[in-house]
Amino acid sequence: MIGLISATAAGAAARDRLAAAWPDRTRVYEGPVGDAVRRAFAECEQLVCFLATGAVVRLVAPLLGDKASDPGVVCVDEGGRFAVSLLGGHGGGANELAVEVGGLLGAEPVVTTATDAVGIPGLDTLGLPFEGDVAGVTRALLDGEPVALEAEVAWPLPPVPFAREGAYTVRVTDRAAPPADREVVLRPPSLVVGVGASRGAPAEEVLGVIEGALRDAGLSPRSVAELATVDAKAEEPGILEAAARLGVPLLTYSAGELAAVAVPNPSAAPLAAVGTPSVAEAAALLRGGELLVPKRKSDGAPAMATCAVVRRPGRGRLAVVGLGPGARDLLTPRAKDELRRASVLVGLDQYVDQVRDLLRPGTLILESGLGAEEERARTAVAQARLGHAVALIGSGDAGVYAMASPALAEASDDIDVVGVPGVTAALAAAALLGAPLGHDHVSVSLSDLHTPWEVIERRVRAAAEADIVVTFYNPRSRGRDWQLPKALAILAEHREPATPVGVVRNASRPDGSARVTTLAELDPATVDMMTVVTVGNTATRNIAGRMVTPRGYRWQEEPK
Repeated sequence: MIGLISATAAGAAARDRLAAAWPDRTRVYEGPVGDAVRRAFAECEQLVCFLATGAVVRLVAPLLGDKASDPGVVCVDEGGRFAVSLLGGHGGGANELAVEVGGLLGAEPVVTTATDAVGIPGLDTLGLPFEGDVAGVTRALLDGEPVALEAEVAWPLPPVPFAREGAYTVRVTDRAAPPADREVVLRPPSLVVGVGASRGAPAEEVLGVIEGALRDAGLSPRSVAELATVDAKAEEPGILEAAARLGVPLLTYSAGELAAVAVPNPSAAPLAAVGTPSVAEAAALLRGGELLVPKRKSDGAPAMATCAVVRRPGRGRLAVVGLGPGARDLLTPRAKDELRRASVLVGLDQYVDQVRDLLRPGTLILESGLGAEEERARTAVAQARLGHAVALIGSGDAGVYAMASPALAEASDDIDVVGVPGVTAALAAAALLGAPLGHDHVSVSLSDLHTPWEVIERRVRAAAEADIVVTFYNPRSRGRDWQLPKALAILAEHREPATPVGVVRNASRPDGSARVTTLAELDPATVDMMTVVTVGNTATRNIAGRMVTPRGYRWQEEPK
């Protein structure tokens, strides 16, 4: 919950805007400011104070405990110009909150945390349990000293400017070894513990066999991602309590699913009891991985619990990102977030240039020229399979005549794939032309490099006969100068010469242009590959120089 505190009418107005926008996230604290801050500090995870920073410093100073438990505090000035992350920038989430508040209120977020200021993700913000000299290693990163990455377990991380060797180290491991001097250890959630238990098995016995297995194998309990068992044990109190005390979810599988898993130590006892020859090993191995600890029994007499431990490799992440038509203000916030999250960026060189300034230091950039789409797709998938967080970029929407199709054709279920939509060229052009896509419409690429012209022509003819608005991508190039005239001739068989046609080049860019002409007057020689051509249907009209296609099938009667 976010506590909101204000002292003046202007502050209360901004406070109420925030409360109205986030009704489920915020709570307004009324009354004397000092009392309100004290109550909110004790009851909320975060505070937004519409007060001077000096006043808030004095009010919260006696309340401070430690950075792990104190709430994040953001101050907004009287004029609503700045949202200042004052306390708990990382641990309390105040840095992100300042950005959110600034976006909602039109205020400039002010973040002074050193790592955020220079674009380096904080080692304590990576979402992984950590141990060791965070302050010292972070200071080395900020000072440009070489910090080595030792990834004993491959895990997708955001870009950090690591070196091959250095006096400081960040180690990614699920082993229980403590951090050395000048070292930070990150604990990835790479371990799955399969658990079996007799009815009524005590939680202490279940926990005991798990903790003993991890200890003897030299594995860290902080890297346990989940417990897994057969669905017949989904409500077994001892297993549920063990999962709760370890702070991990309990996953359950049917006996049939577990019986299909090959295990080294099957047994007749679970087969008779729950219908599968293995519970612990099969549940741990079901989704793949390396068996580190085979089935192990608890020390009870008789033993009432078993466990097995599997290490699952980190799944790489491939984000297929649409950059929009080129204007920076049409690049979505989600796309920006993915670009900053990616440790590897793959893209066409000219698209990489558009977003290079948004990348974090340490991002590996793999760029190539025109005509290498399949190669870029294979490269992006291969990098994700190595366990990296990858962004594969394309113009417009990456799923429209862009990189999503070849990438997803190459990818399998061994990586996570995320699609990030973008503003397409057709939409950007339509916004400049007026409202040409107000009813049914279709996009057709006139490039026959990958699609036979006979197929393209059949689609154009179908759109013409169906009286659908058509947007042509890739309409004309030096080596393809006859396809657009042919397509326009097909449409002209079904539409009047005065049918409005929109021609937009470099939509949304500084050198862009947009004009409305007609089917009879359009000169194909004025069109190139950077142009989008939109041909209206029989209902489309030119109104005050703008293309308008009505939402209904019948055009409104013109006033007499």
